[in-house]
Amino acid sequence: MTTTLTPSDTELTAADRCDRCSAQALVRAIMPGGGDLMFCGHHAKQYDASLRKVGVRIIDASTDAQATDRAH
Repeated sequence: MTTTLTPSDTELTAADRCDRCSAQALVRAIMPGGGDLMFCGHHAKQYDASLRKVGVRIIDASTDAQATDRAH
């Protein structure tokens, strides 16, 4: 049996933490295989180009109160 990960499309909250440094997460990167990663603004910028190369879907809440979905 194959398990498929389904990341949440809900808005990030103040309780969500960056997977790299534990600061407040402002960006969610949804991987093509189904998992997701959360990043603070600094680490989202640092890894942006690499994440886009592998075709992630990026939900960015750093620019305004509502999360925006940026196409890859």
